[in-house]
Amino acid sequence: MALSNIVSCFLQPRNIHRHLLNQFFIFFLVLLPDAKSFSFDFPSFQPNITNIKFQGDAFRSGNGVPEVTKNQINGPINGSVGHASYNEAIRLWDARTGKLTDFTTQFSFVINSLNKSDYGEGIAFFIAPFEYEMPNNTGVGSLGLFSAGSNFTTNTSLNKIVAVEFDSYNSSWDPNDNHVGINVNSIVSVVNVTWKSSIRDGSMANAWVSYNSTTHNLSVFLTYADNPVFGGNSSLSYEVDLRNVLPELVRVGFSAATRDYTELHTIHSWSFNSSLEVENQVNKKNKVGLGVGLGVGFGVFNCGLGLLWFIYGRRRDDGENEGLGDDVFMDNEFEKGTGPRRFTYRELTNATNNFAEGGKLGEGGFRGVYKGFLSESSTEIPVKRVSKKSKQGRKEYISEVKIISRLRHRNLVQLIGWCHAQGEFLLVYEYMPNGSLDTHFFGRKIMLTWPVRDKIALRLASALLYLHEEWEQCVVHRDIKSSNIMLDANFNAKLGDFGLARLVDHELGSQTTVLAGTMGYLAPECVTTGRASKESDVYSFGVVCLEIACGRKPVDPREEQSKLRLVEWVWNLYGKAPILEAVDKGLRMEFDEQRMGRLMVVGLWCCHPDPIIRPSIKQVISVLNSEAPLPELPSKFPVPMYSLPPLNKCTFSDISLGHTGSTEDGTQCSYYLSNTSPGSAKVLLNSGVDLAYDHV
Repeated sequence: MALSNIVSCFLQPRNIHRHLLNQFFIFFLVLLPDAKSFSFDFPSFQPNITNIKFQGDAFRSGNGVPEVTKNQINGPINGSVGHASYNEAIRLWDARTGKLTDFTTQFSFVINSLNKSDYGEGIAFFIAPFEYEMPNNTGVGSLGLFSAGSNFTTNTSLNKIVAVEFDSYNSSWDPNDNHVGINVNSIVSVVNVTWKSSIRDGSMANAWVSYNSTTHNLSVFLTYADNPVFGGNSSLSYEVDLRNVLPELVRVGFSAATRDYTELHTIHSWSFNSSLEVENQVNKKNKVGLGVGLGVGFGVFNCGLGLLWFIYGRRRDDGENEGLGDDVFMDNEFEKGTGPRRFTYRELTNATNNFAEGGKLGEGGFRGVYKGFLSESSTEIPVKRVSKKSKQGRKEYISEVKIISRLRHRNLVQLIGWCHAQGEFLLVYEYMPNGSLDTHFFGRKIMLTWPVRDKIALRLASALLYLHEEWEQCVVHRDIKSSNIMLDANFNAKLGDFGLARLVDHELGSQTTVLAGTMGYLAPECVTTGRASKESDVYSFGVVCLEIACGRKPVDPREEQSKLRLVEWVWNLYGKAPILEAVDKGLRMEFDEQRMGRLMVVGLWCCHPDPIIRPSIKQVISVLNSEAPLPELPSKFPVPMYSLPPLNKCTFSDISLGHTGSTEDGTQCSYYLSNTSPGSAKVLLNSGVDLAYDHV
């Protein structure tokens, strides 16, 4: 490229604006203390993850999941020992200040004896000096943590290790066969609790290990609930000042052993978060001088830049961002987030073969989704292409990038990147091989078994709990439906499409006065008052629960009148007939009747027309996990009583159909609301189409 072209491109007003902003932030960041906390998160393990260190018999399976001991179909798996650890040092405390970190780690794991009654010996989460290596000759009963020659049954500072053991074998120093214990410098637990394990059937266990640097309390919480909620409670705890046990820099990981028995040890997810921020004192000494030097350098450079701009003048953009006058504003807003990156328009046109129709995965409203492939990372991606002509689509694009890019949860679809160029709005997500939930019910995809459906409902509830109560602000999704629930390679559910989502402070009741969503999933109060809330999200969740159980759409015009609307039909069965009559016939009666009935009643509870009576999502999870009793619901479907808002104060747009009409004063409305009678509201409520509504 010629020098003049390079300079011309560089001197565009948009680029200069961004360049000056970048200079300011560089100058500011250079003078900031070099301090940071530490975290990592593996909601699932992929084959390309490289920062897990495997030792002994531990290995990464074909789908990326860490196996800590042998797992061979035609080979022996007894006498196996292995370690799987995070291969970066973690600062536990700071010797200069004496500060100690808080930390929390969460992991899900399976110990599976393949239905054999003789099994052992267990798995442990450990914290050890970073240079710690798996012993070549581990001691019997030490879970692979200590060498045979060491005095590992005695608490000695020579051992330098803290562990949480999930012990499945009764050694001479153990209290019983299966127990959870906290170990300090020894394999003998300082505290322990009986472990009601599910080893023979290979059930998934979920564990939290947390440390409070103020109270020095190390605590453990373990559950076999499929979708657990950690409220800070613990199964056992022990008070220990980790500064007296471990060095500043430590390694965290898992160790497991099988002795002479049969047992598999698999880690399915793992996250770690610590709070300690340590400033780099060496760098700090040089920052004042560096700041002065950079200030002078930037000043000289900017003078030269101004001269060049004067000489070359303003040049037209190369088309990469044509049609977006507030492009810089959007860039600055988006790039405040972390995680997703900006793609160039060329990258995404190449990845999708110029948005070839043959690669279209789906289409709805004012967006299409295309399958793409990033050659540099050998990654499949879906790219959502929002219509250039849609003002609502642009709003959804901005909302989605600004909200979902800040959220981190295993049951939310991950946003990988974004691009706004040539008037296009493009969003790039993680690829979900099994598509959306609705395609398995109403398309020609795989019939979902009951265990898969049960798991999907629980995982969706977990995602909603995070959005409503666990994140820093309440997120009202406003468009929960089966087509927005994606399934990964293992049929784990992930909620996506945050284009209609809104952020609200927890204390403000989480209400928004903009109606949006899909009819059939919208709560009655949303249609009649234009308000959405956590309660209306719960209503939509309830509809999805009934879809999962019945394999039916919320509204099906092909059905007879009594079965037309899913919620009312199931509620009538609840009142006068076995509710299980509504279960999807495709399951061929192969399901857990008690859990299925529980799911359906919870679905009805969530769909109660009165939002005050609906449960919170935390209550939903407790009932689905059989930790709370089922509610007593009316035997007949309660009739909602709401009044419609005045139509001359609002506009409606039917996203999926695009039909509009007008009121007498010229206000545009969907034809569904051209009549303000209660009957018209009922038609709209059950029509099953997407709707967006904005005050004017």
